[in-house]
Amino acid sequence: MFEWSDLMTAFWAFFLILPLVSFIHQFGHWTMAKMMGGTSNLVIGRGKTILRVGPISFKRIYIADSSCTYKGLKINNKLGHILVHLGGVIFNLGSMLVLNLLIMINIIPETTYFYQFGYFSVYYVFFALLPIKYSEKHVSDGLAVYEILKNFDPKDVTD
Repeated sequence: MFEWSDLMTAFWAFFLILPLVSFIHQFGHWTMAKMMGGTSNLVIGRGKTILRVGPISFKRIYIADSSCTYKGLKINNKLGHILVHLGGVIFNLGSMLVLNLLIMINIIPETTYFYQFGYFSVYYVFFALLPIKYSEKHVSDGLAVYEILKNFDPKDVTD
């Protein structure tokens, strides 16, 4: 049952942990795009930009949304594009595994916040892999990977 004492936990979950999980996800896409030789921009939130650090923009409503765009991959093949689209999932799963390992070897304690981090990470992974179309220009990572596997034309590969 949700009680008044749970409000602080909920506050931390939605205003710190969820945005952190979102950032890790988008940072995974950004990192993979850079590893594939491309350029990438990462946006955390919506609304007016309050902070820009290189290619990373933080918006006023930082809990609302996040996105990552990329272009110009030097490794411009199926695998390169798939790795960029799966970068968020890879980073979410990797951060969960590292966190669980640190808990298991008693470097950090088990806390509600770390459980929430795990739950939000699983949420991000599940919905990222679910092959759905959000809008005409925006699809889930899972659908993007499916479309790359189905429609990628090797003639479009540039060296």
